[in-house]
Amino acid sequence: MSVLTVEKLSHGFGDRAIFNDVSFRLLKGEHIGLIGANGEGKSTFMNIITGKLQPDEGKVQWSKNVRVGYLDQHTVLERGMTMRDVLKGAFQYLFNLEAEMNAICDQMGDASPEELEKLLEDMGTIQDMLTNNDFYVIDAKVEEIARGLGLDDIGLDKDVQDLSGGQRTKVLLAKLLLEKPDILLLDEPTNYLDEQHIEWLKRYLQNYENAFILISHDIPFLNSVINLIYHMENQELNRYVGDYDHFMSVYEMKKQQLEAAYKRQQQEISELKDFVARNKARVSTRNMAMSRQKKLDKMDVIELSKEKPKPEFRFKPARTTSKLIFETNDLVIGYDEPLSKPLNLRMERGQKIALVGANGIGKTTLLRSIIGEINPLSGAVEKGDYQHIGYFEQEVKNKNNNSCIDEVWNDFPSLSQYEVRAALAKCGLTTKHIESKVSVLSGGEKAKVRLCKLINRETNILILDEPTNHLDVDAKAELKAALKDYKGSIILICHEPEFYQDVATDVWNVESWTTKLV
Repeated sequence: MSVLTVEKLSHGFGDRAIFNDVSFRLLKGEHIGLIGANGEGKSTFMNIITGKLQPDEGKVQWSKNVRVGYLDQHTVLERGMTMRDVLKGAFQYLFNLEAEMNAICDQMGDASPEELEKLLEDMGTIQDMLTNNDFYVIDAKVEEIARGLGLDDIGLDKDVQDLSGGQRTKVLLAKLLLEKPDILLLDEPTNYLDEQHIEWLKRYLQNYENAFILISHDIPFLNSVINLIYHMENQELNRYVGDYDHFMSVYEMKKQQLEAAYKRQQQEISELKDFVARNKARVSTRNMAMSRQKKLDKMDVIELSKEKPKPEFRFKPARTTSKLIFETNDLVIGYDEPLSKPLNLRMERGQKIALVGANGIGKTTLLRSIIGEINPLSGAVEKGDYQHIGYFEQEVKNKNNNSCIDEVWNDFPSLSQYEVRAALAKCGLTTKHIESKVSVLSGGEKAKVRLCKLINRETNILILDEPTNHLDVDAKAELKAALKDYKGSIILICHEPEFYQDVATDVWNVESWTTKLV
């Protein structure tokens, strides 16, 4: 049974086409991975099927009475609401039924015997619905999901406006899972989740009875939960049965077959054109030339899709640092209260350290304390000499109305416009992206703009806070290679072992130092 039908969908922004005549059907119980490079339109597709965006052409049709749940990372959470309030909001329809049942009780005192019988019947129906939907164990269900995603560590009575971006995402994901919709729409749900909670979400989705569409660049996670791939590329959407690895083998085979057919056809076209040019003037061979020309005119010419620009990240080295990068002396990090025990850590030139552990235990706070962005609660940090630090922040909250060109040019005013464009293109951005405002780019494209600024600055220390969030597979692979080649020192926060294990010389588990319960 079809849950969602999309027919002949076309959409674009300005002169930049995103989809052209795309059709799509989602069947009950399908677990779909929606994949494609940054900027191909995955999030736009989600916005269209949820009705947040109207397509230029085409039709989107949901089955009747289908409940759709969408993890939207841009949802606004109102001040004054606690996490518990937001999570209980998943059951608002049940609270509405309870209010209706209470109103029925109020009417019973003045009802005639016939009315009373009808009211009792209505009340029994509502009572059954509340019981069957676990209304009387809502608090236990909220606690269970909150525990699975690590929200109980933060405190369910905390105001949602005081949460970090990652914590907000966890709250929205928890609310969505509590709603148990007929179809889940998940846009990069593993961003901001640590390894432990990614594992929990993986098990949850593996056992999920209903359908879902999942956007993710975390390939091991994707492979473990989906059974279908929809690939978005060059304004098309193509369906593949199986996981991502199977898709890649079929995709590469199809690509090679198309390239071979293209070469054969181009050879044939060349020979036909040559024959026509040599023989159309002669009376004796004119008919043969016209026959060849007709064949040329009727030929369905194979076109190869344009190769997307592959990112190329090469960090510019600065002069060598002193042997000591930093040393801490009984350093206690935190804001209003300590997040760590007294820390005595040392990092030397050439080390590449991965900081791992659950979210909310102080990894970012430790980075910011080391580079001097925030003051420690006690203790001290001694830093070495000749340090040129490049810092990639996990999230940039300010809305950015600069064009991509101005965003880079403001940091590198000595470059020409041609050099700025070339630098952005090297990071895998097309001309259309480069001329757009940063605010309209996808998460992955924004990350590429920020990486562009980082790689064009001379550094000998890189401090990277979850740089792989939003990056597509090609960009992630290129960044990993660039970090392996980097001659300087690195501190990296990352929740993807397959990314950091080949880069890091040392792995520091922050859970062993934190004062928080993990």
